[in-house]
Amino acid sequence: MTQILLVAHAPLASALLAVAQHVFPEQGPSMRAVDVTPQDDAHQVETTIRSALRALLDQASNQASNQASNPAAVAPEVLVLVDVFGATPSNAALAAAEGLPVRVVTGVSVPMLWRVLGYADKTMDELVGSAVAGAAQGAFHASVSRRQNQNILPAAHDHEHHHHQQ
Repeated sequence: MTQILLVAHAPLASALLAVAQHVFPEQGPSMRAVDVTPQDDAHQVETTIRSALRALLDQASNQASNQASNPAAVAPEVLVLVDVFGATPSNAALAAAEGLPVRVVTGVSVPMLWRVLGYADKTMDELVGSAVAGAAQGAFHASVSRRQNQNILPAAHDHEHHHHQQ
């Protein structure tokens, strides 16, 4: 199973982790969150993320060694979901991921996260595609605008405008 690291401006990463664990409690151990505050130094954020990545990779390696008899077992990987490309969380995640079996996807949202968790048994390439599709399909204009400048016709049985037909 792919490990997931959420990295975002505080408190978004922790909030997304809580939402994920609410709906997918069985996947809680395979997930971590790193919240980045305005006071955090970029180098320290990178160090924190690298530490979280190594912990998730170690955990996945331990799980894989426990299932060594499974020929379908694959090398551990981490999917990092970050909030905004170009911001400190994203830049630090990209730097920390260098040289590790890690993929980084930006624009994390609840639909993206739930899509990834719903397909957690897929390959990393499929998960990345599911993450992007979940984000794209989770954003749409859901309300209907109210009609403007249009007369509302009275109901057929309006007492004031009741007309008898003969």
